[in-house]
Amino acid sequence: MTDNEYLDPAYAQAYLAKADGIPHRVEGENVLRSFIPPTAKRILDLGTGDGRLLALLYDHCPDAKFLGLDFSPTMIAAATARFAGDPRVTIAQHDLNDTLPAVAPFDVIVSSFAIHHCTNTRKRALYAEIYGLLLPNGVFCNLEHVASPTPALHTRFLNELGATADNEDPSNILLDVAVQLDWLRDIGFDDVDCYWKWLELALIGGIRR
Repeated sequence: MTDNEYLDPAYAQAYLAKADGIPHRVEGENVLRSFIPPTAKRILDLGTGDGRLLALLYDHCPDAKFLGLDFSPTMIAAATARFAGDPRVTIAQHDLNDTLPAVAPFDVIVSSFAIHHCTNTRKRALYAEIYGLLLPNGVFCNLEHVASPTPALHTRFLNELGATADNEDPSNILLDVAVQLDWLRDIGFDDVDCYWKWLELALIGGIRR
C-alpha cells in the first residue's frame, strides 16, 4: 500500500482513536463472527490494524492460532502490544499490494476495512490468492468499505461519520459490492453473498468447497 496515509504514525493513531465510533461497525463485526466456525484452527487476518478483529475471534475460536498481517508500523506495534507473549497470535509485516506469503493454508481468512486501499486490479488478484490459501470448506469474510451507488448516499455516509468530501481518506479506492461478489463467484467461492450492509459498510464473503 505505497503512499497510504496509514504509514504516517499520527494518521494511524488518529484512526485508532476514532475506530470505536464508526457507526454500526460492531453490528457488522458481530455478523462476521457468526460466520466463523468455532472449530477453526488457523485464522489469517489481512490488514489486522491493532488486532481488533483477532481479539473478537480469539475466544470464539478457542483452539485457533492466528496470523495478523499489516503494513503500518504503528498498527503492527499496537497489535503486538495487544497480544504480547501470547503463543496463539503472530503479528507480521506485509503490504497487501504484494503477493500473499506462501504459508500453510487456513480454515478462515478475514479482513476489516483494509482491502479497499488496494487498486481494483489488485483487489481481484488478492481475492484469488485468498482462495488459494483456504482449506476445503474454508471461510472468507471481508468487512469492507465499499462504494455508494449514488452521490447522495455517499454524502449521507460522510455525514454519518462527521466527515466531508474535503477530509475523507484520500487512500480510499472504493468499489461496488456487486462487482466484488461477481469476482468471488468467478474465482470459485460458493455461498457468496453480501451478508450485512449499512450504507458504505458491507460484509462480503464466501466459502471454498
